[in-house]
Amino acid sequence: MKDQFVNYITQFQNSITSQLEKVDGKAIFIEDLWKRPEGGGGRSRIIENGAVFEKGGVNTSEVFGKLPESMQRYFGVEEADFFACGLSLVLHPVNPFVPTVHANWRYFELYDAKGNIVTQWFGGGQDLTPYYLFEEDARHFHTVCKRSCDAHHPNFYEHYKKRCDEYFYNAHRKEARGIGGLFFDYLKETESMSMQQWYEFITETGNNFLNSYLPIVEKRKSTPYSEENRYWQEIRRGRYVEFNLVHDKGTLFGLKTNGRIESILMSLPPKVQWKYNHQPKPGSEEEKLINVLKNPKDWV
Repeated sequence: MKDQFVNYITQFQNSITSQLEKVDGKAIFIEDLWKRPEGGGGRSRIIENGAVFEKGGVNTSEVFGKLPESMQRYFGVEEADFFACGLSLVLHPVNPFVPTVHANWRYFELYDAKGNIVTQWFGGGQDLTPYYLFEEDARHFHTVCKRSCDAHHPNFYEHYKKRCDEYFYNAHRKEARGIGGLFFDYLKETESMSMQQWYEFITETGNNFLNSYLPIVEKRKSTPYSEENRYWQEIRRGRYVEFNLVHDKGTLFGLKTNGRIESILMSLPPKVQWKYNHQPKPGSEEEKLINVLKNPKDWV
């Protein structure tokens, strides 16, 4: 399974970066190959200062070795070897009317002392973080997510949408990071779902990802905006940074397994502000967004 998934994310990275370069029309992805001393490595591709994308990354990794003690305690196991691979992407647009997007698809194996697989699972998802709320964009993004889920189980969308709302939540702010999408983790073999079936579900969501995001980019990328709009975008980006550094499991896993710091933190936006006790004006479009972030909606 791991060879099958590594091949998928390798080809998937090529497809995504080529399509995003066409949409941007100015910047291209810079490739950075790296190796992890304990085993494995990755291929980071970064785009910056584009016509559409101010900063973004589409990274693949394939790492293995001894599970660090901190992660042994987390998984409740004694000394063990692991293998993990995945593709992770974050895109921060220039225009504040274009939302930031995040997605990842990953696979994990844990081995006993004899090298036998003790457990294996898939994880991943995708979520949208707008700075200004266009309800038709939210409905489009969630409709594509639901379509991917419905092809495999009628209850998947409702379940993984709820998980996403719960996960991408800044508890210290009592607000969601964005308007959600899908979040799934520890997708293991069961009587009703084989690992191959989980693979087909994961890759279905991946293959449909750009269909959920690019139509929104094309619709909003030329919208005129003011310095005030950019200011609000940078304030909201601060909330994005807070989530990634305080709550995100992927960031913490990378740091605790001696992952490559530049690749782990590529998700952080280039320009951010933390204004003391900033409050949107009553009745404004900014306040409209905050109200939704405090009370997640059903979009489809």
